[in-house]
Amino acid sequence: MGELFDHGCDALSTVFLALATVVAVELGHHPALMFYQCITASTLFYTAHWQTYVSGTLYFGKFDVTEAQFVIIWIHLTSALFGSNIWSTMFPLGFVTLELKLIMVFFTLGGAIMNHFWYLSCIYSGGAGKNGSTIAGTSILSPLSPIASVVLAAAIIYYKSPTQLYENHPCLYLLTFGLVIAKVTLRLVVAHMTKNEIRTIDSVLISPAMLMLNQYFNVFLSEYFVLWVALVSTMSL
Repeated sequence: MGELFDHGCDALSTVFLALATVVAVELGHHPALMFYQCITASTLFYTAHWQTYVSGTLYFGKFDVTEAQFVIIWIHLTSALFGSNIWSTMFPLGFVTLELKLIMVFFTLGGAIMNHFWYLSCIYSGGAGKNGSTIAGTSILSPLSPIASVVLAAAIIYYKSPTQLYENHPCLYLLTFGLVIAKVTLRLVVAHMTKNEIRTIDSVLISPAMLMLNQYFNVFLSEYFVLWVALVSTMSL
């Protein structure tokens, strides 16, 4: 129960921490990068527990949670001391000049991608179960379906929205899908603790399904209204 509570708090705090950080550097001026930054943070946490579900041990990379926390602390202190406008400062970088916020985003995304590949290499090297399976004796690819369905839904709804739902309400959108990923992650943590097969279908997937169905029926209801309903249902499920 202690492990579940600890990782449960981590899964939820990752959502708010990532969202607070992109707001601190005013990344809303680059909505696509803001989307990828927040989704990457949540999926990285999921991948870490996917690797745990496969190997039976939670491994940490050379640049992991502690180092990321120090970077986030530095970002918030910089914004507090000098104002968030400092991240719009143009900074020469070789043959190009980029905003300081973009350099920070590329740096953090690069670290996240490296960690993703490191976790995936641990996963594909084989599990602790029989014949290289997970600790529950299932396929090492079994945890892929839940996270893939959420991330794909988030991306499709973002790009297909006729009312630019994400661009107009980025924080609400990222909070909703971040909480969905947090719930899916907790399912994976429970599966690891109990050494059981992870559930592919979860009630929390109703939230993105509502948004996708609304788009399918030519936005029969206001997307903004459905997004609020999705957020409330996510918190209740």
